[in-house]
Amino acid sequence: MAFNSDLTIVEGTATLSLSGELDAVTAPSFHQTVEHVATLEVAKLIISLHDLTYISSAGLRSLVFARQNMDEAITLVMAGAPPMVARTIRMAGLDLGIEMTDDYPG
Repeated sequence: MAFNSDLTIVEGTATLSLSGELDAVTAPSFHQTVEHVATLEVAKLIISLHDLTYISSAGLRSLVFARQNMDEAITLVMAGAPPMVARTIRMAGLDLGIEMTDDYPG
């Protein structure tokens, strides 16, 4: 399945919706988007994982990259990860530095 990301910004909150598979092949696209968001003046970045079907170790490194490249003042939230993706993220310990939520209302 192909990877896709869609970025929207509303009132200081950026939402990056990911779909498909985040792996070694698709991670560079994700990195470019994160680098772009890091240049914007937003207080929060929500990474919506509702439609992400798979995340590899390279994908996990991409999430670490996202946290490292965001200003510490920016809240980073991973929302709606499917059970297998959430389990992988938690096993890697990424939920310790990035807020995770089952869903995000807005």
